[in-house]
Amino acid sequence: MDTAVKPQGCTNLKLRQLMRRVTQHYDAEVGKTGLRGTQYSLLSYVVKLGPIRPGDLAREMKIGASTLTRNLRPLIAAGWLRLDAGADGRSRLVSATDAGREKRQEAQRRWRVAQEGINRILGAGRVVRLHALIDDCMELLSPLPAGDDDE
Repeated sequence: MDTAVKPQGCTNLKLRQLMRRVTQHYDAEVGKTGLRGTQYSLLSYVVKLGPIRPGDLAREMKIGASTLTRNLRPLIAAGWLRLDAGADGRSRLVSATDAGREKRQEAQRRWRVAQEGINRILGAGRVVRLHALIDDCMELLSPLPAGDDDE
């Protein structure tokens, strides 16, 4: 650790503040489609990977099973996702409906507007450096136990 500079303040608080601000930015755009940013992400994963078992989906998204279940409910209720029987009586598969694929395309256009806005506000170079820093930090923190996330 570099002892010449000592961090001040709470890293958790700072990250949560940044995350709230970024989430507000994306939700303002993606919200025009009736989806929250987290719902758009979930819908996108299912469109790309589905049909997929909920446990596999949770692992791919790096979220807990109960968080996934809670986030699936409104998308299933809206008719954008479907939960069907799997290969045996105990397993399930999540898949996107035609309406869900259309909703994802609509939301993807709004997401691009949000991403371009972040790139413009922060500057593309800063965004690239931020992504690299986040990736590095995630790798360094990967040995930590992954509890049930809030997302």
